[in-house]
Amino acid sequence: MPITIKQMRYALAVARAGHFGRAAEASAVSQPALSQQILALEELCGTALFDRTKSGVRLTPFGREFITLAEAAVETADKLNNFALRHGGRPDRPLRFGLIPTVAPYLLPQVFPALIRDLPDMRFAISEGRTETLLAGLEDGSLDIALIATEPPRTGPRLVTAPLFADAFVLATPRSETSDTPVSLTEIPPERILLLDEGHCFRDQSIAACRLDGDRNSRTFAATSLSTIVQFVANGQGVTLLPEIAVDKESSDPRIAIHRLNDPAAGRQLRLVWREATPYGRIFEQIAGIVRSTRDEELAQPA
Repeated sequence: MPITIKQMRYALAVARAGHFGRAAEASAVSQPALSQQILALEELCGTALFDRTKSGVRLTPFGREFITLAEAAVETADKLNNFALRHGGRPDRPLRFGLIPTVAPYLLPQVFPALIRDLPDMRFAISEGRTETLLAGLEDGSLDIALIATEPPRTGPRLVTAPLFADAFVLATPRSETSDTPVSLTEIPPERILLLDEGHCFRDQSIAACRLDGDRNSRTFAATSLSTIVQFVANGQGVTLLPEIAVDKESSDPRIAIHRLNDPAAGRQLRLVWREATPYGRIFEQIAGIVRSTRDEELAQPA
């Protein structure tokens, strides 16, 4: 049976107090319970730690060496406990939060103030990156949490996924192309559809929603941001899909018209992901809840 931290603490208390009764009082335990633990400890050691006298106790030569080692062991245990408690609650550094570019500029203006309000003792280091970059950051530890719009891969570190909300797609066209009814994506000529460049998950989701073939993938117009594509649409260069969260920001140009789709599967699911082996899981669940509630509050506001 190994020596326990509790037994070492009791031995330290007796060594400091020089008396079993006072040591028991300082340890908030009964004297018989403390004495029993000391006797068990001495039995494990095979020798006495203390010489008992009428006036109190004093350390034996073995006891002095034992107490020196016990002090170091208990101090290390306390440091480890404090480390675990501190990091199991709140990180003592900014939380590294990555978002994909087709989410960050549209969601952060509402979500970030809510995070600061509801988690006032937290600091955040926000960054943008494509999905593969964010997942690599989670794997190498340069990111703590990421907001993505695809299912995380089954390879690599085990990730926890917290679904946030569904983000439907809409169609942005020049203002001249108005319609009072939902638009079918199958009726749009493929050559008119403007997409993001390679590597954006929103590009892949748009290609799937519009049922574009492989040859079309390699020949289509490509831009680095949704804002750039919308400018081309406003100038009559084509049409594009937009995620619903981007509509307020990207449809402010009066030359743009927004059309609902009659393709219910055209959309994406936003989710937070983080490594399963993290001490901040509870915080990340709180963040997911804040994102959801912020989105619900926004949708509840009158148009």
